[in-house]
This record gives sequence, C-alpha cells and structure tokens, in this order.
Amino acid sequence: MAQAATGTEQARERREARTGKKARVRPPQTFRHSKPAGQDGGKAIVRLAQSDLIRGAVQVVKAGDGDNNMHIHTGMDGFWMVLRGRVKFYGPDDAVIGEFGPHEGILMPRGNAYWFAAVGDEDLEILQVAAFDRDVKNERVDINPQKLQVDTVKYFDGRVS
Repeated sequence: MAQAATGTEQARERREARTGKKARVRPPQTFRHSKPAGQDGGKAIVRLAQSDLIRGAVQVVKAGDGDNNMHIHTGMDGFWMVLRGRVKFYGPDDAVIGEFGPHEGILMPRGNAYWFAAVGDEDLEILQVAAFDRDVKNERVDINPQKLQVDTVKYFDGRVS
C-alpha cells in the first residue's frame, strides 16, 4: 500500500504540475559572517546563502560613503536588520521612514520606493533577507541616479558549505 504524500511533497507536485518543471531540491547551506578586512570605502556585500525563493547577505556600508539611491524592486521583498552601526531609511521625497540601530529593522515590500544611508561614525553592517515572487520578474528600477558606482561594490563569500 502506498504512503500518503507529505505536505511538502504535495506542494512540490502541485508546483511541478503548474509550471511543467521538475522541482530541484537544494541541499542545506551553512554560512558565517565576519566584517571583510581591507574595505577601503563604499560598500561590500557578504553573500551568505541563496535559494530560488530567498537570499541572505550582509551589506557593510562605510560611514558616509556607501549610500544607495531611491529605487524600487518589482518582485522582491526586503527584510533589513541592523547588526552593527545605524541606518536611516527614506521614502519618496526623502521622507524619513525610520532610523534603526542594532537588532532593529524594517520590512520593505516590493513596489515601495526607498533608499538608505549609514548614519553616525560607525560603519553599518545590515542583514538583508530578500524573498522573491516567482510570478513577477524582479527588476531594480532606479528613481534617482545612483550615488554609488555599482562596479565598486566588493563581494565576499560567507558560505561555509
């Protein structure tokens, strides 16, 4: 006698039937974050882990030197939590959404215009967890010109396995 499928298996079967694609089961990923050494200025990103639905990274922003610009993500929700330092998030017309310190943060649902900046004298280390809507193409739409040259961002690998 066949065993009943679990909820996860049933969801996978429904997704495969809907999309016509076989679901890929990814192995667990482990990671570790430490502030990168030798960051001269601007911004560094430590990539922690990623699947088809979610991505985790820590952005390290030099105080007063790594601000981003007003932009929107069309298919990505962003969860931001300060690990070290302070950050100020802004919305349209540079209205302050909030200022956050360690273990504080914000959820930025897709479609909302925002930008943020490190504030204070300490470099900012901020955890970014991004979740993706599989039915919407995610694009970053810049509303204002970029303040930081994207090609100057340094990337580091925080994955252990």
